[in-house]
Amino acid sequence: MDTGNGSMASLASQICNDIASIFSKPSIHPPALDLMVAELASIASQKGRVFLYGVGREGLMLKALCMRLAHLGLSAHFVFDMTTPPITSKDLLVASAGPGGFSTVDAICSVARSHGGRVLLLTAQPETGSSVKHANVVAYVAAQTMADDGGGEKSRTLLPMGSVYEGAMFVLFEMVVYKLGEVLGESPEAIRARHTNLE
Repeated sequence: MDTGNGSMASLASQICNDIASIFSKPSIHPPALDLMVAELASIASQKGRVFLYGVGREGLMLKALCMRLAHLGLSAHFVFDMTTPPITSKDLLVASAGPGGFSTVDAICSVARSHGGRVLLLTAQPETGSSVKHANVVAYVAAQTMADDGGGEKSRTLLPMGSVYEGAMFVLFEMVVYKLGEVLGESPEAIRARHTNLE
């Protein structure tokens, strides 16, 4: 299989274009970027903590966001880490259920709400997902997930299953970190100073 530079550049361009198109789709829902920045800025101003949770590759994207939120100076914790504190009414849970719901996401969101925490849910199924009923705020990411992948294609797709949603999460989170850094007045030097030195 030839994976020359031309082929690699073409594939990369196709992937980036597919993901970028998610953010230009017309929607009746408020932009996920605006919702996330507002919620996170509010929690930061109240000195609350941010908890994050997702399963599979969605969880990996949320772990990356968790790290960047810590670099911005927020108290950020991934659910089930050994050092995760209890959630309180001053805190925010950011969870993802791209296809609409997962039993563990539903349960975690329900527990967060029962302890007074706010829940921001990222999903591609804002009207029908089982996790939506547990959310205070729903951030719509208009991308293909396992729920609408179909799975019946005869030929391989470049971004199968939930890859478009997961890629869109990564791009969205980079935008969130950039905008939130502006809102919080965080300099590049301050952000870099919070990066671990134990590598």
